[in-house]
Amino acid sequence: MTAVKFRDMKFGVTRVNMREGRNGIRYMMADQALAPYAERMTDRLVHWAKEKPEQTLFARRVKNADGTSGDWQHISFSQALDSARHIAQGLINRGLNADRPVVILSENDLEHALMALGCMVAGVPYCPASPAYSTISQDYDKLRHILSTLTPGLVFAADAARYGKAIQTAVPADVEVVLTHGTAEGHTNTSFADLLATPITPAVDAAMQATGPDTIAKFLFTSGSTKMPKAVMNTNRMWCANQQQMCQSMPLLAEQPPVLIDWLPWNHTFGGNHNFGMVIYNGGTLYIDDGKPTPALIQETLRNLREIAPTVYFNVPTGFEAIASAMQTDDVLRKNLLSRVNMFFYAGAAMAQPIWDSLYASQEREVGERIAMTTGLGMTESGPFALFVTNPHVKTADLGVPTPGLEIKLIPDGDKIEIRYKGPNITPGYWRAPEETRDHFDEEGFFCTGDAVKWIDESDVHQGLRFDGRIAEDFKLATGTFVSVGPLRAKVIGAGAPYIQDVVVTGLNRKEVGAMIFPTAAVRGLSGLSANASMADVLASAPVVAHFQGVLNHLAETATGSASRIARAVLLSEPPSIDKGEVTDKGSINQRAVLKHRDALVQAMHEGTAPNILLPQ
Repeated sequence: MTAVKFRDMKFGVTRVNMREGRNGIRYMMADQALAPYAERMTDRLVHWAKEKPEQTLFARRVKNADGTSGDWQHISFSQALDSARHIAQGLINRGLNADRPVVILSENDLEHALMALGCMVAGVPYCPASPAYSTISQDYDKLRHILSTLTPGLVFAADAARYGKAIQTAVPADVEVVLTHGTAEGHTNTSFADLLATPITPAVDAAMQATGPDTIAKFLFTSGSTKMPKAVMNTNRMWCANQQQMCQSMPLLAEQPPVLIDWLPWNHTFGGNHNFGMVIYNGGTLYIDDGKPTPALIQETLRNLREIAPTVYFNVPTGFEAIASAMQTDDVLRKNLLSRVNMFFYAGAAMAQPIWDSLYASQEREVGERIAMTTGLGMTESGPFALFVTNPHVKTADLGVPTPGLEIKLIPDGDKIEIRYKGPNITPGYWRAPEETRDHFDEEGFFCTGDAVKWIDESDVHQGLRFDGRIAEDFKLATGTFVSVGPLRAKVIGAGAPYIQDVVVTGLNRKEVGAMIFPTAAVRGLSGLSANASMADVLASAPVVAHFQGVLNHLAETATGSASRIARAVLLSEPPSIDKGEVTDKGSINQRAVLKHRDALVQAMHEGTAPNILLPQ
């Protein structure tokens, strides 16, 4: 057999240094040091505005009057810096600071990007809040929590029609509102155009020079599970160090300015720090994708990928699933997307093997080689980049090795190993929450992640680690048998692909393991029912029941014991709730929140009284 060929991609870290601690604790670092990095992200913006002023930094399709998207509108590095300086002056005039920062309510767009840069120039922290908290939420509780935690001096949103109700309901009347379109009743209003027209004074350069590594650039909120979201402080040091770490782990970023086409929301660290920061730090270009991996919006993403050829491409597994399916028959998409991309990268959830297989098949058909599908491990508190794979032969759950400058600590916890972090990319803590901050750092100053890992190959530590679930998610059955949730969840998703979005594993203090299954939209096609059929009817249809019965039977046949055997399952017609913290903007399921808010269903499923229970046959 001919060996599989991958498109050339250099991996920056392939070896690690280990040291032993007490009580089985081990410490690991990359065997290369972290190179010098910028003191603040604006240093890189200024650098590229001088080096290549006319290159596009951000682009987004113009919205037509009928709501459709038109041609691309571009903002160059020089235009971005000039706009940021005008906005910064407006923020300085208002006396904004860390105690009175800027909160951004709306989605990724050019005005959002410029507002963020203006805040960075002025040294005023900003916080991109989840747009869902303003547009989907019915109670606005999480939005109110963000506003009360940060006490903003200014709130920005794209338009009054979409965000007006949230502003009137949750934003205090004495907080100024800046809108791109429209006005909000009951507030002092400023148009974005007027803010952008603020005359610049020498105070702007003075403010930018007064910022430094310890200046808070932004606040990013965690998703929140049993508690309300926490405000993670993101300093210049944390952000810039993490970008340099990424460059050394992924050398292609520095070798070729990255071109991204990206939908990932900026209120999350993946889109807002990792990708947004990547183009600024490395002199790249970010095309803002108004699509999403949902049935209603995926066509916009596919349209953009037919036109814009990225050099690297980031998405979540559901996004790659849709792209893999489309590439099977879409020649234009396949040719353009694969023309110069050097790396794919997924995060947010496990990716089922059929998705990998489909992507590889399209790549081999079109270009005669495979594109490395990479991944790693990180979190909001780590900037997010922490671990990265070391070769193109990645398997589901592989995480790789620590990025340069980050030390990891591996703590035995029963039959699990918790991973902890220390390095310049780690947050100093949570804003206005000193007790939470103390609780998340151990006696040696390592951040306690709660993530569990294990070795890819215990005989070769240089291959690195793989994901082994969350310490807090794992549980014991009534028999004392330990259930490892992460690997079991990934196994169920893989067995049910492409019809399972995610799975919540149940069985704490019970005799057997259960599963609550969130199906994908693809089950509608499987059911054979009309597009107007309710999801409850779809899930009760004979073809859907037969499919999931087969999945459950297969899982039972391949189980190795009670801890890996799904003894009962239910299909959930009610989607996960953003208000209840069951799901993030990226579609990641919060296991603990689902179990908390659907406890009655969990009880009924295990007691045999829930409707439509599936049992292995």
